[in-house]
Amino acid sequence: MRAKLSANDVTLGALLLSAAHGAWLALMPGSAWPLLLLLLPVTLFVRMAMNAIGGMMAKEHGQASAAGAVLNALSDVIADAALYLPFALIPGVNAPLVVLVVVAGVIGEMAGALGPLVKAPRSYAGPFGKSDRALAFGLLAILLGLGLQPGLWTTLYLAALLLLSALTIINRARRIVAEARSRGA
Repeated sequence: MRAKLSANDVTLGALLLSAAHGAWLALMPGSAWPLLLLLLPVTLFVRMAMNAIGGMMAKEHGQASAAGAVLNALSDVIADAALYLPFALIPGVNAPLVVLVVVAGVIGEMAGALGPLVKAPRSYAGPFGKSDRALAFGLLAILLGLGLQPGLWTTLYLAALLLLSALTIINRARRIVAEARSRGA
């Protein structure tokens, strides 16, 4: 007998994978961090692939639903938080800045999702969307996992990510408002 997975099952699987890796990072002693950090890009790639597969399944097999849309939006920000907040536990990494970057990512995703509330499409305007955050944190994980010691460079790197997040929030909000105005909303 063949098991039949739904798009929501795939989305939930991606979320569970992300939560497991994030918990693994957060709960393991510092001596295990290099390996866990080097594995993070693999987890990020698998997560993104699963998200794409889930989206294709929803569209191509008539599985799109309100519950699926909510699950997808929430799972994206929960997975980001689970995978990126553990960076705040790494000695020498600016913990408050990590938290601000993660919160700004959540705000950016929610800003993009506000479109339908004002009769506009969801906005994916950048420059720092979900895939960009995955690339940025994946690169950070590789550099730290290979032994590059955190310091001023990680603070500047995270500050740049925060700036990109702020620009994304502004761009998404502007695009949604402009689209809503053009539609007479």
